[in-house]
Amino acid sequence: MTHPFLDLAPMTAGHFAAIEDRVARLLDTRQDVVIMQGEALLPLEAAIRGTAGPDTVALNIVTGPYGQTFGDWLRECGATVHDLAVPFDTAVTAAQVRDAFAAHPEIGFVSLVHAEAATGNTNPVAEIGDVVREHGALFYLDAVASVGAEPVLPDAWGVDLCVIGAQKAMGGPAGVSAVSVSERAWARMAANPGAPRRSYLSLLDWKERWTDAGRTALPHAPAQVEMVALEACLERVEEAGADAVMARHARAAAATRAGVLALGGGLEPWVRDAREAAPVATTLRAPAGTDASALVARALAADPALPLAAGGGALAGEMIRVNHYGPHAGRASVAACLAALGAALADEGLAADPEAATRALGAAWDEAAGAGLSNA
Repeated sequence: MTHPFLDLAPMTAGHFAAIEDRVARLLDTRQDVVIMQGEALLPLEAAIRGTAGPDTVALNIVTGPYGQTFGDWLRECGATVHDLAVPFDTAVTAAQVRDAFAAHPEIGFVSLVHAEAATGNTNPVAEIGDVVREHGALFYLDAVASVGAEPVLPDAWGVDLCVIGAQKAMGGPAGVSAVSVSERAWARMAANPGAPRRSYLSLLDWKERWTDAGRTALPHAPAQVEMVALEACLERVEEAGADAVMARHARAAAATRAGVLALGGGLEPWVRDAREAAPVATTLRAPAGTDASALVARALAADPALPLAAGGGALAGEMIRVNHYGPHAGRASVAACLAALGAALADEGLAADPEAATRALGAAWDEAAGAGLSNA
């Protein structure tokens, strides 16, 4: 019996390269783009281990759990790491980054997460990029959650290593990811004796065996189903228009926030300033005396497919996430999440107003449309 996902013709080098080129167009970059055959943690780790070593002095900006992970990797590479940590309910500022350089002018590497889906904040990469460029440091950016939901422009922002994944706002597969690499970053890897070689983590292997070799022979068999899914995802974004996809996410975020504020019951946005809230996910602070995990479990009892989750790790008891990205960046999905949360709050004996939430959600959605955002 044939199956469209089991009887694929072998992927050619030309086909693989064409998908890389589409990723480059999405990012509006002239840097080399390498599609890596694994979830985005693969290029995120590969980029750090390729460029960092004992002579690296890094500024690691921590606005959520991924920033903490990057600091761990940098230290494992022998780097001297200065963490710039801000509360997880806010964003870092360019002024704070400038102050860090003033305190440690020897910094030569900066790591940052663009949008923290885990905590619901987003950081001003363009402004931070200006500061990093002034000091000549290498700039590493995790744009896995932000790509598709807000602009990601490595060339314009001076980003040397920009990692993306398609599984969130782009609505694509989780099994492949990509990184754009500047000439400066390649040079840093080539000079780094600790950079992985003959390893799944080796970006230099991809450069030598694939990019510099003219992209005519793949180094190994690609993750074929995931590559085809990535291509379909890119086609869908191209057909809809990247601006329209980003606008849809902005509308979902605005509608979620407005609906939550009207819902009441003690539920409130985790990120207090809407300007610092990520368009991919709205995080909420559970009412005092309640457990976020239990509230989410109640909300999911009627519909387990809703894009709701409790916070990770230590935040599991305090934080609720409404993940309005990809196919869930729509009015119906947001409305269903707020209705389920309203019912869960009522079950806890808390006075929530689902009807007010629905009205506020609709008004915010329509207001965003009036402001010129897509109605997709």
